[in-house]
Amino acid sequence: MIQSLFNQSNYVVTKKLLDATVMRHQAIAGNLANVETPNYKRLDVSPSFQAQLVNAVKAGDSSRIASVAAPSLTEDPTAVASNRDGNSVNLEQEMLAMNENSLAHALETQLISGSMLKLRMAITGRG
Repeated sequence: MIQSLFNQSNYVVTKKLLDATVMRHQAIAGNLANVETPNYKRLDVSPSFQAQLVNAVKAGDSSRIASVAAPSLTEDPTAVASNRDGNSVNLEQEMLAMNENSLAHALETQLISGSMLKLRMAITGRG
């Protein structure tokens, strides 16, 4: 019973997305810390992670979703240095990305919490 709850595809996808938002938050924090570091290249979650996750979700197989590799950080190829020092971090874009990421994290946390509430209800008989 409990194992089937944790193997549902929507729960597994949400956990993967939550991992990615935590990783993205670390990248954004690092980017903000290095906003004035010469030749620093902006980091973000690897785009291949999202592509693999989308393909796994389309397949609808929770084991395939679970087999998607954990997100990793890579240099953002779309970020372009806007000044002469070669730094590709844009403060305003990073602040916007942090706000968006915080909202995504809050949503994913609520989805995971909903699954935990179902489990608690199954064990105790009350919500």
